[in-house]
Amino acid sequence: MAIKRILIANRGEIALRIHRAAREMGIETVAVHSTADADAMHVRLADHAVCIGPPAAKDSYLNVAAIISAAEITGADAIHPGYGFLSENARFAEIVEAHGLIWIGPKPEHIRTMGDKVEAKRTAGALGLPLVPGSDGAVSEIEDAKRIAEEVGYPVIIKAASGGGGRGMKVCTGPDELETLMQQAGSEAKAAFGDATVYIEKYLGNPRHIEFQVFGDGNGNAIHLGERDCSLQRRHQKVLEEAPSPVITAEERARMGGIVSKAMADMGYRGAGTIEFLWENGEFYFIEMNTRLQVEHPVTEAITGVDLVREQIRIADGLPLSVRQEELEFRGHAIECRINAEDPFTFAPSPGLVENFHAAGGLHVRVDSGLYAGYRIPPYYDSMIAKLIVYGRTREGAILRLKRALEEMAITGPKTNIPLHQALLDVDDFKTGNYTIKWLEEWLAKR
Repeated sequence: MAIKRILIANRGEIALRIHRAAREMGIETVAVHSTADADAMHVRLADHAVCIGPPAAKDSYLNVAAIISAAEITGADAIHPGYGFLSENARFAEIVEAHGLIWIGPKPEHIRTMGDKVEAKRTAGALGLPLVPGSDGAVSEIEDAKRIAEEVGYPVIIKAASGGGGRGMKVCTGPDELETLMQQAGSEAKAAFGDATVYIEKYLGNPRHIEFQVFGDGNGNAIHLGERDCSLQRRHQKVLEEAPSPVITAEERARMGGIVSKAMADMGYRGAGTIEFLWENGEFYFIEMNTRLQVEHPVTEAITGVDLVREQIRIADGLPLSVRQEELEFRGHAIECRINAEDPFTFAPSPGLVENFHAAGGLHVRVDSGLYAGYRIPPYYDSMIAKLIVYGRTREGAILRLKRALEEMAITGPKTNIPLHQALLDVDDFKTGNYTIKWLEEWLAKR
C-alpha cells in the first residue's frame, strides 16, 4: 500500500475506531488533539500525537492550517476526517489533495454537490433516485398550485423557499383551503425571510428514516450494503439505530439497493456514502446524502461482515472494492445505542470525571468508546461518549442481548442516557418495530 501513515483529523470514539482499523492494516497513525483532549485514549494509542490548539473546535479540530502542518511535520501520507468537523468540507478536501496528501473520502466535487440541498435534490433526481413529489420550483398562481396538489395527492405541504425552523410552512388537507394557506405561508415567509416565494410538496405525515450505505471505487463501480433504520430521533438527533429495518422487505432492499448503487456508479462516486430517505406506505423519498462515514456504521458491519473503515482506506489507496455485490450477504440483526453523557430524560449535558467504567462484553457485543476510569469528559464537544452495538440471529435475539449488555454497562461519575435506552426496550411499539421519526418525542412527552 502507498499509505503508511494516516493523520486522524477527529477525536473521541471515531478517532479510536480509525486508529484500530489502520493498525490492523499495518499503518501508523497520527492523532491531532486540542489541549482538552491531551489524555484521550486515541492520543495515548497513536504512534504520533500533535496538539493543534485550545479546546474550542474552531481553534483546533476545525483549524485547517494546524491540521495540514501536523500532517507535514509527522510525515503523514493521508488524512481521515471521520465524521463531523471537517468531514464534509469540500474546501478542506481540496487543500489536503493540493498538499500532496491522500484524502480518505469522496471527491471534493461530490462533497460540494451533495452538501447543497437544492443541488443534491436535482442531482439525485437526475440519477434516478425517488424524490418527494411536488413542484419543480416556485409556485405563485393558485391554478398551478391546485393542479400540482391534485397530481401529488393531498395532503400537501406549502413551504417557503427561503424557510427554516418551521416558519412559512403550512399543511393543506384539501383544495378548499389551498389558496388561503398559500397566502399565509407567503406572508409568513416574507416577514421572516424577506422572500414570499413558496413551493409545494407531498406531505409525509409520519414517515420512517431509512438510509442506505453505499461504496464506490471512483471508477464507475459501486455497491450497497443494505439499509439502516434511524427513525428513533429526538430533535432530529438519532438515538438508536438498527439494521436491517423492521419494515423493509428483502425485495424492497434489493430494488432500492440496486437504484442507489447504480446512481453512485453513474456518478463515479468514491468511498463511503449514505443516501437518506423518508419511507412511508412502501414508498422511498430522497432527503439527502452524507458524503462520509456515519456514526451508525457498526450495525452495517455487523450484518455484512465488512469493515467499512478498512474499505475507506483501501479505496483511497487506489485499490478496488474488496467485495462484489453478489458476494454480500445480509445476516441477522444489529442494534446500536448511542451512549451520551447527559441526563436520560432532561437531556442536560453531564461532562466531568469518569470514576469507573466497565464496558459490556460477551458474544456479539461491541463497545466503541474512548472512555476509561479517571478520564475527564470535556464540556466542549458532542455529548456522545460511547456506542453499544449488539448482534443477534434475529431482531428479538438482538433486543434480549442489548438488554443484558445495557445492564452490564457501568459508567459512574457523569449521568448517562443508559436508563433511557433501557426504558425504550420495554415499550411494545419498539419491540414490534412500530415506530416512526415522530414516535420518540411523542413517547417522551407522555412520560
